[in-house]
Amino acid sequence: MALLIMILRKMVKNRWLQLNLWLGLTVCVALFSSMPMYSQAILQRTLLKELQLQQQTTNLYPGAMRISTSVSPELKNKAQRIEQLDRFMDGVPGRFGLDSLAALKEKYSRTFTVYALDASKEEKKKITYASLGALSDPDSYFRLIDGRMPDPGRSDGVYEAVVSQKFLLDMKRDLNAEFVGELGTDGQTIRIVPVGIVDAKPDPYTDFKLVQNSKMFYIDYGQFERHVVSGGQVGVSSLIYRHALDYNQMDIDSIGTYVRESGRIAGYANSLGMTGFKYNALDTISTYQKKHQQLNVILWSLYSPVMLMLAFYLYMSANLIIERQKTEIAVLRSRGASRFQIMLGFAAEGLMLGTAALAAGPLVGMYFTKLLGASSGFLEFVQRASLQVALNSTAYKIGAAAVAGSLILMLIPAFLATRVSIVGHKQQTARSGKRSFWHKSFLDLVLIGIAVYMLRSFQSQMEDMRKLALESDSLRTDPLLFLMPALFALGCALFVLRIYPFFIRLVYWLGRRFWPPALYSTLIQISRSSGQYLTIKVFLIMTVAVGLFSANAARTINGNMEDKIHYEIGADMVLETRWENDAPPPMTGPVPASEEQTEELPAAPKRVQYVEPPFLPMKELDGVEAAARVYRNDKAFYNVSGGNGGTTLVGINTYEFGQTAWMRSGLLGHPINAYLNLIASDQRAVLISRSIAEEHKIKTGDRIGVNWSGLDEAGFIVYGIIDYWPGWNPLPSAEKSGSAVTVPKLIVGHISYIQNRLALEPYKVWIKLKEGATSKQVYDDLARLKIPVTNLTDTNQQLIKSQNDPYRLAINGVMTLGFVISMLISFFGFLLFWVLTLSGRTLQYGILRAIGIPFVQIIGMLVSEQILTSGAAVLIGVIIGNTVSELFVPLFEMSFNPSEQVPPFQILQQLSDYIQLYSIVGIMLAAGLGILGYRLSRIKIHQALKLGEE
Repeated sequence: MALLIMILRKMVKNRWLQLNLWLGLTVCVALFSSMPMYSQAILQRTLLKELQLQQQTTNLYPGAMRISTSVSPELKNKAQRIEQLDRFMDGVPGRFGLDSLAALKEKYSRTFTVYALDASKEEKKKITYASLGALSDPDSYFRLIDGRMPDPGRSDGVYEAVVSQKFLLDMKRDLNAEFVGELGTDGQTIRIVPVGIVDAKPDPYTDFKLVQNSKMFYIDYGQFERHVVSGGQVGVSSLIYRHALDYNQMDIDSIGTYVRESGRIAGYANSLGMTGFKYNALDTISTYQKKHQQLNVILWSLYSPVMLMLAFYLYMSANLIIERQKTEIAVLRSRGASRFQIMLGFAAEGLMLGTAALAAGPLVGMYFTKLLGASSGFLEFVQRASLQVALNSTAYKIGAAAVAGSLILMLIPAFLATRVSIVGHKQQTARSGKRSFWHKSFLDLVLIGIAVYMLRSFQSQMEDMRKLALESDSLRTDPLLFLMPALFALGCALFVLRIYPFFIRLVYWLGRRFWPPALYSTLIQISRSSGQYLTIKVFLIMTVAVGLFSANAARTINGNMEDKIHYEIGADMVLETRWENDAPPPMTGPVPASEEQTEELPAAPKRVQYVEPPFLPMKELDGVEAAARVYRNDKAFYNVSGGNGGTTLVGINTYEFGQTAWMRSGLLGHPINAYLNLIASDQRAVLISRSIAEEHKIKTGDRIGVNWSGLDEAGFIVYGIIDYWPGWNPLPSAEKSGSAVTVPKLIVGHISYIQNRLALEPYKVWIKLKEGATSKQVYDDLARLKIPVTNLTDTNQQLIKSQNDPYRLAINGVMTLGFVISMLISFFGFLLFWVLTLSGRTLQYGILRAIGIPFVQIIGMLVSEQILTSGAAVLIGVIIGNTVSELFVPLFEMSFNPSEQVPPFQILQQLSDYIQLYSIVGIMLAAGLGILGYRLSRIKIHQALKLGEE
């Protein structure tokens, strides 16, 4: 009890230090606990959106499942086995953990020949097959058109049934006409009377449809169970179970259950016979298990620099607390206290702080998670539907692990301090100028060496991927990709700070006769006590460097993903409309199989003639600034003096295309409009890709012939050679069947010349929207004018889809969150360090004031000290941050498919990111200086001198 009281008194005495330590622990717990919450919330939202989109595009309810199985004739204990399967299928919603919206059991008998009781001999000769069927809930799925539903209590041996209208039309009978079913060669028969005509009700869930093409008598379900399933004359043939589960209740945790139970049902049903399955959402859901794992890896990778910052903060805070208590620890050791007792006290202190942090951290983590969900770019937020965030046991487990790791980190300074007696402590105090452990162990050079080695390894992998046209996932991130920059930045920071004291000494030596007293004192203080400032300078350097890297990395990833979408589509919108033509209807009959039949077919198909729809209305659509006709044929051929080959032929109107197409600057040797102007004057002029020019040694002015199947060749003249063109991918791609690499080829010419000399075929319409116009304006106008659009690609919709991608959201959100947290803890760390430093130098400032140095000069000493420590750290951080960005941001190219990343990957930097970073750091330093100046002004000379006497 006495130990607890002592600990509490000590914590109250150092309450501001303890508050800073608790703040760091809380942020640490919040950061770690937000990872499982974020990955689950973002994947949950994306999963539901994909399932909703699937329902819109396919008109099938994603939560529906259909399990069908045949029943083997040799199956023993058939009725009992089917009853067991029924009970198993009734429990499907409970096993999946989802509410049931609809459920249906369908059962069908074996087929038999059927004819009307009054059928003529000619009708009996025409063999017709039929079956008995039954639904577990006919009222929900049958709509009665005529007649009535079957009476299961009829006792004269006749089955009453409902049938489809087509059944009676094919059989040429009316309701209540009796039918006879012959079950086999032994003369067994059954009698059936259709008493009602039914059709299937609209079903939004299970997708049940009435079997129209087969002859089916639907009898009462209970009657079917008694007379067919339980070993009647007919015999059961197949079973179908339909369930519709509420997919809106599905979360990431239930995905494993869904996949596992799907396989379990398959294994259970297979015991009866051949089984078929249809789970509408299974393909979509199955991918999310892998996505969940990948996203967790990415989150750990993204958080690693922030974790490093938090580790620094916690260590620095704990070290500052221990520094203030070293004398007390040394006295306790000298008076007989064991190291275990002292460590137990610090452990209890840390445990109390950790428990408080664990109580508040996950709640703060929920706020972090919502902040992540609202981020659309680095330090950019949008009004997006909030994430459904819920605290779970995983968040608390990870938070507890973070607390445990933090406590170990915090106890390290205490453990080191307990080794020193009172004499050793005084000796250490007198030798404060010794080198730090980091520099004595050459940790800076080790970290730089590791980072450079991994950098070279990644660069080698990238080069191999380019040469071999290897494919990767659409966004694949190696965890080391985010850890390497942090290690390199830390190594560079320690290395610069190794030589920085020598720079200060050089400055002092150069101006030792001219420096004013304030700067003279500051230079001596910094050069002699460089180790004292090491922690705070590394802290600030890492903050700025990691912040710059995060800004440049996020901007680069976002910019390249958006450029890829713009380039691939080519314009704001791309439309395809229906062209009238004389093409014959598609052949539905059997394909000729014999050689004689094949030889009778015409040698070449008739060329389809198209009628071009009006193009002017496209230019006059609401919100459209410009429109262009773009013809593309990927199966064209070229012929030059050096050979021939396949190519992509693009036909354009140069003026229209120049006003409409999107092209990133710097991809071509000259602006794209210069190339368009070059070929505008000659209808035969074309631009060819460099792949054609290099393969056949073609130069400008050479002739090239172009055609495609069934056409005579048209002549063109080469006016220019290009490397890129909107909508065309020039990168080589590997053949799926082998290792051969195909190099794409391109020819760009005039659409009018192609239409006149080759053929008129459907082209696409590229559209550029007016500033501020929306896609909806175009959609509404297309509907109003009744323009028959067969295909539409909207760049804006693709950009929105890309922005909502879980991996991109993770990168933008975590980098933004990491930067905000880094700035926050840097501010508190900055204040903590300098407030304690001022407290430790109260006597020095009091003496300076007592000997007549004005307060203004003391403020000047403080400012100059800040400039040479914190200011220098920020400047070094900027230099290191830019270096890290130049070296490591290009590695993010590995996150994209190298065979599809067009235009080429480039580093993007935006001035606003730098302004934001410098503004936040500047405000932090200015606020810190203001607080320090205020505290300095409150120092009383007599109190300082009295403290010196004590």
